[in-house]
Amino acid sequence: MTEFSALLTSILTITLQAGTSLTYATLGEIYTERSGVLNLGLEGMMLLGAVTAFATSYYTDNPWLAVLVAIIVGGLLATVHAFLTVTMRANQVVSGLSITLFGTGMANFLGQRLGPPEYGGNLVGLVAESFRPTPIPFLSGIPVLGALFKQDILTYGLYILIPLAWYYLYKTRNGLNLRAVGEDPQTADAMGINVFQVRYLYTIFGGMLVGLGGAHLSLAYAPGWTENITGGRGWIVIALVIFAMWNPARAILGAILFGGINAVQFRLQAAGTTFPAAVLNMLPYLLTIIVLVIMTWWEALSKRVGAPAALSKAYMREDK
Repeated sequence: MTEFSALLTSILTITLQAGTSLTYATLGEIYTERSGVLNLGLEGMMLLGAVTAFATSYYTDNPWLAVLVAIIVGGLLATVHAFLTVTMRANQVVSGLSITLFGTGMANFLGQRLGPPEYGGNLVGLVAESFRPTPIPFLSGIPVLGALFKQDILTYGLYILIPLAWYYLYKTRNGLNLRAVGEDPQTADAMGINVFQVRYLYTIFGGMLVGLGGAHLSLAYAPGWTENITGGRGWIVIALVIFAMWNPARAILGAILFGGINAVQFRLQAAGTTFPAAVLNMLPYLLTIIVLVIMTWWEALSKRVGAPAALSKAYMREDK
């Protein structure tokens, strides 16, 4: 393998690692928004998923149990959001922001309390069982593309989940019902679809994937716990959903974009560049904003299908 191909392989490997948590969360938010529910609580949900997953793995030495806990935590927070926005018809933006504030504060609080007493209850600096990269024989040796087969088990899971998510959304009756509820809940209700049930189901399902994304951060991408380990990824996911145009098949593209800039940034820092580190750290977020503006402009010009028509709109069934 030449030095250049080795460099590309390294960058692609880091790109996929950095993009995995974003892709899980993006898929979850796509399904939630497809039902007409906007969830801005992703940052708090990812943080709580990350801290509970790490704490569980630390005490049980079982990362799979830790993933399950993170999924449950994400689902529980999403259930709260669904109750407030679907049943109580609260403002979806306010509810989501409240969950982010609660999740962020609670995650930081638990991070200082769930550790062993001899460490002052702090989880920072502790080591737990994590998901390490598991190269697939022969395939991992392919130049450049071999990076696809040098990942952890959670990243491999995306190779199956993304096509399944696309197929379910566009090729099944349940997927059609989901899209119908997100576009026109009144008509969907008249056709016999339970709008409230659909919105609850996919809001909770989306939250579970967001929690899983948080678990990947603390158990695979950067094993360990630090405050605000997400680094704003929950907010980036909101932009990536728009970038993907609510299509699961395109979710990976935005995540690769963000992860790729991260990988290049790390490489530049490792090479000892004189470029200010603060500017390098800012690049992934800056590029995300630029791409989001371009996508929004292009969508407006091409008149392509955008957000679900009923997104963020509360639904109240009319008496018949």
